[in-house]
Amino acid sequence: MSPRTEDAYVAWARRFILFHDKKHPAEMGSAEIVAFLSDLAVGRGVGAVTQNQARSALLFLYRIVLGKELEGIDEIVRPHTSPPLPVVLARDEVARVLEALEGTHQIIATLLYGSGMRLLECLRLRIKDIDFQRRQATVRHGKGRRDRRCPLPTKLRPRLEAHLARIEQLHARDRAAGICVRLPEGLARKFPNAPAELSWYWAFPARRATVDRHSGECFRHHLHETAMQRAVKRAATRARLTKRVTCHTFRHSFATHLLEDGTDIRTVQELLGHRSVNTTMIYTHVLDRGPLGVISPTDRL
Repeated sequence: MSPRTEDAYVAWARRFILFHDKKHPAEMGSAEIVAFLSDLAVGRGVGAVTQNQARSALLFLYRIVLGKELEGIDEIVRPHTSPPLPVVLARDEVARVLEALEGTHQIIATLLYGSGMRLLECLRLRIKDIDFQRRQATVRHGKGRRDRRCPLPTKLRPRLEAHLARIEQLHARDRAAGICVRLPEGLARKFPNAPAELSWYWAFPARRATVDRHSGECFRHHLHETAMQRAVKRAATRARLTKRVTCHTFRHSFATHLLEDGTDIRTVQELLGHRSVNTTMIYTHVLDRGPLGVISPTDRL
């Protein structure tokens, strides 16, 4: 699983143990899990997504770690909430937010809207994953650990090429200083020279190198998502938008605007990397013309 999933599962296991006065999980079972998850829904009022994440974490703890099967989990009190509709920006609102951004942040935001990538998928791009000739970027190990290709905006090419030229200079300085990037999983063993090669360098590297507190190794990480999230929030404020704008809003707007332009939903599904078309169907409910092209009776008076 991804490091974020590991951190989330450990956090839920800790909360579960503390909820039951630090009792060891091996001494507990389905009744304690039901009590904990029901308290999340009733006592703390968490949403269905949060409760499902906690449930998955505890099922993993018992079935995989402790090797213990559970019964009676269906007795959990679940919050009755429907998934919220995504926030979508109009095209002029997207332009206003992009204009309020500068430098690398503007390039990343333009790429998010122009390709439909998730924020971390964009920040984890390697230089080799950007193909100007085919006008596409390749997402490696996206959500669900699947690869896919996304469109690369043609209008972004001059700025992105200039940006990568500066990154090439940074890579040269890092290589002279012995600073490399890290490769996923076992690729570092398979390609021992790859961490120092330009093709494997981050397209959007962090400003400062990082020192591993365990090994003492100095390496360059990609730009942290928090910096981008804060930049987009400030840009939305400067653009005087009343909607709640996040980096993921660009992805929602990408999908909705494609459907407005007549792109078939299967293509949008592939571009977004959704496993099921049912997930993509939510964007048909936020189109300006509605899923069936319904016109308000008032407009016909």
